[in-house]
Amino acid sequence: MRIGPREVGYPHLLAAALFLTLLVGVAVGASTSATTYGAFNSEWDGASGVGAVAMETQTEHRVAFATGDYGDVDPSETIAFVISPERSYSDAEAERVTSFVRAGGTLVVADDFRPHSNDLLGRLGVAARLNETPLRDERHNFRSGALPVATRTTTDPYTAEVEQLTLNHPATVRPNGSVVLVSSSNFSYLDRDADDELDDDEPLRSYPIVTVESVGAGDVVVVSDPSVFINSMLERPDNRAFTAALIGPHETALLDYSHVDERPPLRVALYLLRGSPLLQFLVGTTVLGALAIVSRRGFES
Repeated sequence: MRIGPREVGYPHLLAAALFLTLLVGVAVGASTSATTYGAFNSEWDGASGVGAVAMETQTEHRVAFATGDYGDVDPSETIAFVISPERSYSDAEAERVTSFVRAGGTLVVADDFRPHSNDLLGRLGVAARLNETPLRDERHNFRSGALPVATRTTTDPYTAEVEQLTLNHPATVRPNGSVVLVSSSNFSYLDRDADDELDDDEPLRSYPIVTVESVGAGDVVVVSDPSVFINSMLERPDNRAFTAALIGPHETALLDYSHVDERPPLRVALYLLRGSPLLQFLVGTTVLGALAIVSRRGFES
């Protein structure tokens, strides 16, 4: 087979096909993530579905790898998600998030048993706190008491068309004066000794799952189960509707992954490239130079 001035045999074509397949595989691996709650994780435990909901509501969605990105959006038209951060926010980082909320931004903090979200809530001046004791419900649940269904919702724009939430090994919220939007059923209990059984000292009652509190001109929504937003749970009643109710009224959804350790290298590289004109110039110059060399060698041969 002749391609241009060269004769190319099938071994060359096979090698090229294998190289292209390898290149695509590397690109896919470098642009996706396996981290739980990850924005680029399309598996059952990822949160790529949040971006899909944003697209369905015609809301622009962005991924923030640094808290400086809060300064690039209009707070009054933006909702930001902090989903189970793996590291604490520094004073400067927390101040950027606080400024965003006080200027009219909506912030969703979703967590259960990691300590960093409570630390962030304290820095934001929010009264609500996550109670890290597991919640169970043996009557209202999906498959088991460890997956309780929160059956009590209040009328609010953040819970529009939401009659319940399906949870996955959740914690609860101590409102401390915040408005409660979603609560578990009256048959739920805190499994204080983690034995997966109802004991005499674990009373049946309703517990807060979602709260909202005003901070400056904005709102902070606290959700005691980040699994509400993972791909495998979005289709359970009424998790997708809840996500859409949160995102829908906004022009931009900012997914804050500034405090997640595992981030796709290709995504990070594109993020850095987009934010640096100097880096764009250097990469562009390098690519043009490489193309010129390849073209010259092809012409000479």
